[in-house]
Amino acid sequence: MIEEERMKMIMDHYENPRNFGPLENPTVILRGGNPNCGDEINIYIHMDGGNLIEDISFDGAGCTISQASTSFLTEFLKGKTVSQLEELDSDYLRELLGKDIMITRPKCSRLALETLKAWARCFQMGKTS
Repeated sequence: MIEEERMKMIMDHYENPRNFGPLENPTVILRGGNPNCGDEINIYIHMDGGNLIEDISFDGAGCTISQASTSFLTEFLKGKTVSQLEELDSDYLRELLGKDIMITRPKCSRLALETLKAWARCFQMGKTS
């Protein structure tokens, strides 16, 4: 992807976030933050009663990168399983955000992914709904 196109896509997800706002009656609410730069996210998930993420949304505040990457992830994960979430790694975000952003803003770019993966590990071990 050309850098100019990538930056337009990032700004679009920041200015027009997908799946923004709390879900009505979520199964799970996750909170994540990066105190060093003030990023805060809440991720709302509605599970199907099994392993499927039926719906997912978020709200919060923070830098362009943290909010855009959270928007990207909610778009990707809607309708996916927790197992598919666990398979995600930083390579997915690197393709979307670009190598330079991942290197210069690692905590911002991975905030949502790390928050979701920590929950997924607990979910798979039966420690959370």
